[in-house]
Amino acid sequence: MKAGFLCFLIALYYSSSFAQGMDNDSTYLNNAKIQAIANFNKSIGEQSRLYSGREYFPYDQSIKGNALYPSTVSTWLNGEVDYDGIVYKDIPLMYDTYKDEVVSLLYNKFSKYALLSDRVRSFSIFNHHFIRIEIDSLKKDKSGISTGFYDQLYNGKTEVLVKRIKEIQTNTSSFGIETYFTEKHEYYIRKGDAYYNVGGQGSFLKLFKDKKADLKKYMREYKIKFKKDPEYAMTKLAAYYDFIAN
Repeated sequence: MKAGFLCFLIALYYSSSFAQGMDNDSTYLNNAKIQAIANFNKSIGEQSRLYSGREYFPYDQSIKGNALYPSTVSTWLNGEVDYDGIVYKDIPLMYDTYKDEVVSLLYNKFSKYALLSDRVRSFSIFNHHFIRIEIDSLKKDKSGISTGFYDQLYNGKTEVLVKRIKEIQTNTSSFGIETYFTEKHEYYIRKGDAYYNVGGQGSFLKLFKDKKADLKKYMREYKIKFKKDPEYAMTKLAAYYDFIAN
């Protein structure tokens, strides 16, 4: 362990020296440090800080469906996670949208564990980037947004987020009791320093009323159907608004 840490310090020293020789390129130096830290954590195996969390227990098999995003996932997906300020790449991940937890495998490649949510800054899986929002850091928020992970669909001068939620429902019929997962989404737009809850096309366009006519024209020209695919619509319209609002 001590030898590994010594190698880690040496790697940081040479990375820093080399970067200074390149006109003090701060971006290069930062990337070199991140890579050195990632390599160090990989080298120490089961002692890595990534393996800090709690045991993850499966759901009752009688519940139909699953709690995961995406619902169609049938195996582990390699993703990326920023944990305690360190970026880990090619990590087996699952996202439990019922518990709002990021799940991974221990070094034995068998035992599941849930990462400590307050240490996860962001993670990427299935070509989607999720960020963690802490409501304590928001000032005078009236959107109803809560602490948790949000799929960041677009991040420009404005931001489009979707909260992916699954709940457990129980129905009683002549066939007995049926328990299953249901899925819903909540959409939030950041405009300026505030978040706003958006329920559909009307509330979205109201939020951008200064360019409402332009946005409606853009939707007609490019045949954007809000009801058919709200996530695509909000992403395209938010980007277009950022473009024409300057």
